[in-house]
Amino acid sequence: MNEAVPSAFWALIRPHTGDVTDVRHTSAGHSSDVTAVVECERGPFFVKAIRNRPGGRRDSLIRERLVNPSVRAVSPALRWNAEDEQWLALGFNVVEGRPSDFTWGSADLPAVVGVLERIGRLSPPDVVREWLETRWDPFARDAEEAALFQGDALLYTDINPGNLLIGERETWAVDWSWPTRGAGFIDPACLVVQLVAAGHDAASAESWAAWCAAWRHAERRAVDAFAAATVRMYRDFAARRPDAEWLAVMAAAGQEWADHRGVTGV
Repeated sequence: MNEAVPSAFWALIRPHTGDVTDVRHTSAGHSSDVTAVVECERGPFFVKAIRNRPGGRRDSLIRERLVNPSVRAVSPALRWNAEDEQWLALGFNVVEGRPSDFTWGSADLPAVVGVLERIGRLSPPDVVREWLETRWDPFARDAEEAALFQGDALLYTDINPGNLLIGERETWAVDWSWPTRGAGFIDPACLVVQLVAAGHDAASAESWAAWCAAWRHAERRAVDAFAAATVRMYRDFAARRPDAEWLAVMAAAGQEWADHRGVTGV
């Protein structure tokens, strides 16, 4: 076991795991204090945990716990959760998969858009009704544009190669840290920016998004407004964190997409 993880943590989860025989820490879940595959008497489990302090990281793990029963068609099932004053932990079924490849010509792309389409068909659970998608609102031109991002779809939004795992028979969307309710086109739109960042031209990226019904049915002005807000958002983030090169890459990808759509005044 990792000496950096105190024995009190293992004592907390022991009623769910039984005796632990091996711990393989992973690089996934960079916002968590513990992410590991735990081989144990009652497992194995993928364990994700944070130190139990008020704030966004705690809230995101609670959201992931609450939404899991409604997303098990596309995500590993949550088997247990444990909490005390020091730790909050979730234990999931272990799934075999590798990070997806978003680059042009990748054989993974049909599976990637397939899982997004499956997410788009999920019914939002009652708990999501209050989790309105507002992250792009501050970067819209005005309240009228921000209103175009509202809707009744269950949104995943944390779309990147490491979160969409390709298995032999299944593709999984993992790390539901911030599910929200909003316009259904937002998930495929997030994929477009990721694909451009991975080397696609914007037309190619949009052709993959078109596999998703929510994209095909979206109003052009809503997608245009979202593209502009995405550029402004990543520019703002990149300016605040000039050491995070990936933010500059995402800002450039968003600009390329906005240019392709003829969006001006960004």
